[in-house]
Amino acid sequence: MDWQGALQAELEHRHSAQLYRQRRVLGGAQGAQVEIDGRPYTNFSSNDYLGLANHPRIVAAFTAATQRYGLGSGASHLVCGHSTEHHLLEQELADFTGRERALLFSTGYMANIGVVGALVGRGDHVFEDKLNHASLLDAGQLSGARMRRFIHNDTDQLRRYLSACDEGARKLVVVDGVFSMDGDCAPVKQLATIAAGHDAWLMVDDAHGFGVLGADGGGLLQQCGLGQDEVPVLMATLGKALGSFGAFVAGSEALIETLIQHARTYIYTTALPPAVAAATRESLRVLRQESWRRDHLQRLIRRLRDGMLALGLESSPSDTPIQALVMGDAGAALAASEALLRQGYFVPAIRPPTVPVGTSRLRITLSAAHSERDIDNLLAALARVAG
Repeated sequence: MDWQGALQAELEHRHSAQLYRQRRVLGGAQGAQVEIDGRPYTNFSSNDYLGLANHPRIVAAFTAATQRYGLGSGASHLVCGHSTEHHLLEQELADFTGRERALLFSTGYMANIGVVGALVGRGDHVFEDKLNHASLLDAGQLSGARMRRFIHNDTDQLRRYLSACDEGARKLVVVDGVFSMDGDCAPVKQLATIAAGHDAWLMVDDAHGFGVLGADGGGLLQQCGLGQDEVPVLMATLGKALGSFGAFVAGSEALIETLIQHARTYIYTTALPPAVAAATRESLRVLRQESWRRDHLQRLIRRLRDGMLALGLESSPSDTPIQALVMGDAGAALAASEALLRQGYFVPAIRPPTVPVGTSRLRITLSAAHSERDIDNLLAALARVAG
C-alpha cells in the first residue's frame, strides 16, 4: 500500500472541502490582545473566560513554586509524583464544589476517558447528548458499554432509552454542562430527576461553566442548586476560566477511591507539574475574591448579543461567553473568519467534523479581559463582513 500517497490524497481532499486545519503561532502571553504569526490581534477565540491566564498573582505563584518543587513532577500520582500542592488543590476544589473529594487529572480529555471507563463496561449502558464534546463521545465508545446518543437536550428521548434498559445493568448519563460549540446549557435539573428515576448516575462535564456561572463561580450545578446527591460525577477543567491547566473530578469518597484504583488515564500518566497545581490554588483564590470579573463578563455578553441582534445577526441561544454565529457552509465561515482577521480580529471558523455538516460557524468567545470598546469594535467589524 502506498501510505504516503493515501495520506496526501486525504489531505488534498480536506483542502478542497475547506476543512483543512492550520495552526497559528502565538508570540506572547494569552490575553484579549495577542500576537499571532507576528501580527497583533484582538483575540475572540480563547477560553480564558476570566482573563486569569496571565494574572500577575497566578504567574508569581507558579514562579515561586518552581523554586521549591522544580518543574516536572517526575512520576505518576501513585508512584512519587503526588505533591503537597496537588493534595491541597484537591482538598480546596472539593471544598469549593461542596463535594466530599476531588481528584486531579492531567487533562480534561484524560479525565473523561478515565471516569467513564472506570464506571461502566461491557453489559452496561452509557447515554450521551449528540452534541457532547469529543472526549465524552470517545469515552463512551472506549468504555465497552453500549452507548446511545440522544437528540440534543431531548429529555423525552433519554427517558425512553433509559426505560428500555436491562434491569440490573449500570446506567450512566453523560452530558456537557455548557456545550462548547453553541454555548447553551444542558437541562441538568431535568436530567438529574430522570436519572434518579431510572436508577442511573448523572455525569456533568462543566468545563465551560466552572468559574463562570453560579453565584460564586461554582458553575452550572451551583447555578441550578444541584449537589453531589443529584449529580454524583462532576468534571471540570482548570485551563479555561481558571487560566491554568489540567482537570478534576469531584464526588463522593467512594467515587474518588474507585477512580484512583481503576481510571487508567489517572494511574498510568505523569502528574501535573507541582508548580501548576500551586498556580491553580492561587487562581482559585482570585476567583473567589474578584467577583467583578464574572459581573463584567456578563455585561460584555449582553452587549455583544444586543449588538448582533441590532445587526440582524442571529447567534446561538447562549448566555455564556461562547457565542456562535452559524454560517452554514464551511467556505462561508472560513471567508468570514479571514475577513475579520484582515481587520485585526481573531475569530476562528469552526467546521466539520467539530460541528455537524451544514453548521459551520464563527465561534466568538469573550473574556473579562475584554473592554466594552473591544465589543463595539468587533460589532463594527462584523457589520462590515455581513454587509
